[in-house]
Amino acid sequence: MYKKCFRVFFFVALTLLTLVTKAQDSLQGEKPQMAEGMRSSGKIYVVVAVLVIILTGLIVYVVRLDRKLSRLEKNMKYPSQK
Repeated sequence: MYKKCFRVFFFVALTLLTLVTKAQDSLQGEKPQMAEGMRSSGKIYVVVAVLVIILTGLIVYVVRLDRKLSRLEKNMKYPSQK
């Protein structure tokens, strides 16, 4: 299950990376005002840090939950198995 989650995570990451690069091509040298304002005041780094913390927390939670479930399934005794 861990390998499957790992593959899905990288598939989503690569898909998002291609979307970002295509979005950059559509601007054709124009800079968005909001991003420029946030970058100049340093707020963009706070936004990125919060997003990284949230995503890391979600990934850690899912991995730990998967390990706990795997351990419970392993320790569970099925009635058909003796």
